[in-house]
Amino acid sequence: MPAKAPLPRQPVRGSTTGRPIMALLDLLGRRWSLRVLWELQNGPLTFRALQAACDGVSPTVLQQRLKELRAARLVVHDEGRGYALTEAARQLQPNLMALQDWAEAWAREEGSRETGSEEQE
Repeated sequence: MPAKAPLPRQPVRGSTTGRPIMALLDLLGRRWSLRVLWELQNGPLTFRALQAACDGVSPTVLQQRLKELRAARLVVHDEGRGYALTEAARQLQPNLMALQDWAEAWAREEGSRETGSEEQE
């Protein structure tokens, strides 16, 4: 039986407190969840288009992630247009962009360390 979607105020993997942040971290930490949200930020995608955008994630895993994201009310499915972000997910996007900015700075810092341009400790 597949794991149910983590939701606020319910125990989740790694936490019995039900704190909303723990539910969000559990949901976003599941394989492909963040990637699905990232790929949907520019508009709706059909299942096949989303699968291709996610570098060929298996249909079973993608279906499970979409089910969980729909249960968490972050993704909706419209028969005519495909999968799309909800308003709640759109409100999450600036926070994901902040993580993207941090990751880019981190990569630049690590790159400069590899080329030896920072002082040795």
